[in-house]
Amino acid sequence: MDFSGVAAALHSRLPELGERIAERIRCDVVAYRDEALIPFDSLRCSCTANADLVLRDLRRADAPDPGPARETGRIRAEQGVPLADALHAYRIGFEFLWSEILEEAYLHPEVSDAQLVAHSAEIWSLFGLYAEAVAEAHRETTAELTLQRQARRSALVEALFTGVIADRTTLWEAARELGLPERGPYAVVASESAAPGTEPLVGIETALRQAHLPSAWRLLPDQQIGLVALTTQAAESTGLRILRRAHARVGVSPGFHSLRETPQALRFARLALASLPGSGPGVARFDDQPLAMVVAAAPAEAAHLVKVALGPLLDLPAPERARLVETLEHWFAAAGSAAVAAESLFVHPNTVRYRLRRVEELTGRSLSDPRTAADLRAALLAVRGPAQRQRRV
Repeated sequence: MDFSGVAAALHSRLPELGERIAERIRCDVVAYRDEALIPFDSLRCSCTANADLVLRDLRRADAPDPGPARETGRIRAEQGVPLADALHAYRIGFEFLWSEILEEAYLHPEVSDAQLVAHSAEIWSLFGLYAEAVAEAHRETTAELTLQRQARRSALVEALFTGVIADRTTLWEAARELGLPERGPYAVVASESAAPGTEPLVGIETALRQAHLPSAWRLLPDQQIGLVALTTQAAESTGLRILRRAHARVGVSPGFHSLRETPQALRFARLALASLPGSGPGVARFDDQPLAMVVAAAPAEAAHLVKVALGPLLDLPAPERARLVETLEHWFAAAGSAAVAAESLFVHPNTVRYRLRRVEELTGRSLSDPRTAADLRAALLAVRGPAQRQRRV
């Protein structure tokens, strides 16, 4: 009997070998012990198929067939077995099979040590070939599954933002699949992309998850939008701190409790984003400046308000216009105190009072009238808003 006879003798015991290899793997590799993850019948079939493959390859001269090894890699990826564990199990199977080959060969003195040495090199060459096939198939399948999960996740996030999901049961299922609690509070975040398709908040989902804030995100051509679960009392302040570290332009909605409110919250987040002055980074909460949000929500009406309330002032030469608008802003920020406004402007209080009288003359409105003050405040917010950025003051 030559070495092929040894392989044939083992081949006659193939079902037994497959089961024993499966038992050894289940004993030695923790990931394979979960019957719900990898049913024993599935593992035994895989081990039997791969043992059959090796024994056949040892008996023939043509090129080895890595097909069963690729199938093993694909199945293990679908079952969620880490690649390192799959390769470890594969090595255990080869070591077990080689030990059985040695035991069978020792029963046949005609099989020389030189033959065993030659075939040991062959079998470990086969192991390298099949392990590479397992790894390649595992990586390919994992990549496909990742893309599928990302597409599914992105579709669910889009459905929440557009309000396509309305049924409570479906909302609960979507929340569970996205890793979000069924009930809030939540907040929606919208961030402005510097270029189409770029993420302004790179790594934000991981950063929030590490702070125990589950979230789900979607990248649009011009924005990155996300739904964040505020799971603790300090969640909002923690989330804002993480968002500020991103050095991006960000708008944050008010908190809300039902996922049905997600589309409206997205609108609020986008209004908060639109209210940010200038073009630099910043984080704006909708609730911080509700009047600014109202102005941002109605750009056409806001533009008309600017014309009615501040028209003559805005027609002034740029230097004087800038001084008066800045003074008016500081006066509002100082709650109507000329002295406090003067401190922030580094001028004398009488200079502030003179400029305010100049505003009253130009607009024909008295700043002592609360209705006039409200109109001018709203007009100033509109001037600083996105609709007026081309007309800097």
